[in-house]
Order: sequence, then structure tokens, then C-alpha cells
Amino acid sequence: ETVTLTVEGMTCEHCEAKVRTALSDVAGVKKVVKVDRAENQAVVSVKDSSAASPEVLAKAVTDAGYTAKA
Repeated sequence: ETVTLTVEGMTCEHCEAKVRTALSDVAGVKKVVKVDRAENQAVVSVKDSSAASPEVLAKAVTDAGYTAKA
């Protein structure tokens, strides 16, 4: 199962890396497929959608300092 988030506030590769790390650290995430600042998007493959729900993923990105919506 994949979850796509709209992420705002990323301006550079460092931002993408920070978002990638924040998402990778969420329990239930299998793989961060893509983080793209040009598209304001993050795509995550999850193995446990109850632990890595879109809301939990968005909160992880928000806690990292960016705006995210599922």
C-alpha cells in the first residue's frame, strides 16, 4: 500500500532528506518511495497502515518542520 502526502516548505535537497528521514522513522513504513520538492510530494510504501496511517505520516513531517496533508 502506498500513501501520497502533499508536503509544503521544502526548498532544497537537505529539506527532502529531512522529510525522508522523518517518514522512514515512522513504525510501519516499508520504504520512502519518493520525496520531491518540485512536486511538493512524498510517496511512502507502508507495510502496516494502522501504524503508518496518513495522519501519522503527516504528523511526522509536520514535526520535522514542514506542512503536510494526506
